[in-house]
Amino acid sequence: MNIKLIVVSKTDVSYLQQGIEEYLGRLKHYCDMQLVVIPALKNLGKASPEEVKEREGELIMKQLEKVDQVVLLDEHGKEYTSVGFSEFLQKQMNAGVRTLAFVIGGAYGFSPAVYAAAGHKISLSQMTFNHQMVRLFFLEQLYRAHTILRHEKYHNE
Repeated sequence: MNIKLIVVSKTDVSYLQQGIEEYLGRLKHYCDMQLVVIPALKNLGKASPEEVKEREGELIMKQLEKVDQVVLLDEHGKEYTSVGFSEFLQKQMNAGVRTLAFVIGGAYGFSPAVYAAAGHKISLSQMTFNHQMVRLFFLEQLYRAHTILRHEKYHNE
């Protein structure tokens, strides 16, 4: 299965970028992993949060293909344990999903079009995290899920 992680704006904190690169490297052993970075919007001036979401949404939608199974990382999504998330991944693989596209939006969330394209919403926590940190946390959990599925010694339970 191919996995695509779509994020809005680059990661500009060096220690987070190092962690992201570490887990992207680890994930190459388990899946075809692609990180898609949508450039930050420029010349926003007095754009409202709704306008920002719409513009970001258009850019996100351009990165999605009709056959992609879209999963939003959203504060109102379903929370999983690490084992539960690995089971979710296994179900997607068993269903023959070719590309699982996880999307981390910008500071204001997602446009209605992006919500409409999503088949699933996942929340990493009820807490609010910086969007750059979420990238690292999610990649670690994706790696952990793969090691759980292969019964490797990364996850202790």
